[in-house]
Amino acid sequence: MWLSRKEEIVNKEDFISYKKAFTEVSDSKLNRTLFVIMFSIILFSFLPWTQTIQGDGIITTRTPEQRQQELNSIIAGRIAKWNVKEGDFVKKGDTILKLTEIKENYLDPRLLLRTEEQIKSKESTVDFYRQKVTAIQNQANALYQTRDLKLEQIKNKINQCNLYIENDSMLLIAAITELKIAKDQFKRQEELYKNGLKSLTELEQRKQSFQNAESKKVICENKLTNAKNELLNARIELNSVEREYSEKIAKITSDKFSTLSEITNGEGEISKLKNQFSNYAIRNGFYYLLAPQDGQITKTIKAGIGEIIKEGEQVAKIVPLKFQYAVEMYVKPVDLPLIALNQKVRFQFDGWPSIFFSGWQSISYGTYAGKVVAIDNSISDNGKFRILVSEDENDTKWPTALKAGGGAKGVALLTDVPIWYELWRNMNGFPPNFYENSKVELKNVKK
Repeated sequence: MWLSRKEEIVNKEDFISYKKAFTEVSDSKLNRTLFVIMFSIILFSFLPWTQTIQGDGIITTRTPEQRQQELNSIIAGRIAKWNVKEGDFVKKGDTILKLTEIKENYLDPRLLLRTEEQIKSKESTVDFYRQKVTAIQNQANALYQTRDLKLEQIKNKINQCNLYIENDSMLLIAAITELKIAKDQFKRQEELYKNGLKSLTELEQRKQSFQNAESKKVICENKLTNAKNELLNARIELNSVEREYSEKIAKITSDKFSTLSEITNGEGEISKLKNQFSNYAIRNGFYYLLAPQDGQITKTIKAGIGEIIKEGEQVAKIVPLKFQYAVEMYVKPVDLPLIALNQKVRFQFDGWPSIFFSGWQSISYGTYAGKVVAIDNSISDNGKFRILVSEDENDTKWPTALKAGGGAKGVALLTDVPIWYELWRNMNGFPPNFYENSKVELKNVKK
């Protein structure tokens, strides 16, 4: 009741704000304003918007030798002198530091000279052994010749013995025939003597002839036996000579092969000494740690003079002066199917001013172009996939003052879509190009 009485007392039209807000003229202006705003929003929603995939990256290089690398000492040693300090620029082959030897096997300052002397001494020994082999071979050749002559002499003697045996055999046959004839004549003469037809003198003569023939037969038999014995002795001598010279030749051959074995061992030792000599010479070169390429010494790990360095221990770090830039960038697994080789990427580098509009790259300023050159097939420890992006040679050159390890924000450019579609996609959490990719897959399936 109190409110109604107040309303009756207060006249609304007396207030200026009421007149401005609820008069017909004010209502028409407000409607037109609201209509213009709504129309502008609707028109704006149909403007093109470039879909992107964003990710943070680090400046690096694709080529391993262009990255920061460690300088390691190949041998153990003691630091004798530093030739550089941190921040110095060096060229390939410049001396970083000098080392001195600490191992007792290499402490001799004339180690190379003494090793070379050992090599020459061993080579002389091998030469002597070669000369010995030549002498042994000459001795063996002389033995072969003497053996052949001796065997030929004995074979000639055997042939003579065979001839003697053949001759004595013929004489024996003749003696046997003569003995038979003499025996028959003696018997006939004896018969004639008994009959008184021959005298005793004639009988005695026939008996003497018979005895002579018998004696001749015995002599021929003895000569034949002696000839056979000489033949047997000659054959025994032949075997003895062959065995004797075989033993001598075998001994000389054994000496020859022993000497050849010594030559082989000597050559092996020479090769070993030459290997040691080469190792010593190469090791002498390791006393100086040289710069592997042009670069800048960024950090020295070891310090001071006289400090001991182990084999393979890191001494310093060097960064190459010239390298081909690339950005190591990580994307979410849901965005990985949308990344392809040679895909365009825009970068904002730390320290370089830029004005960046994600959906309108044409009005962005201070960004640099790149293209995808590598995509990892396995996920990284941070749960994302790593991609490498190199400089686009057809676009603006990247700043030469970029340093490895610097930060970069990358934006991978996809297709152009209306703004309303991009807003609707983000509200639903869909990945870029979701429906477009689905349609392409469906077309491929239908085909």
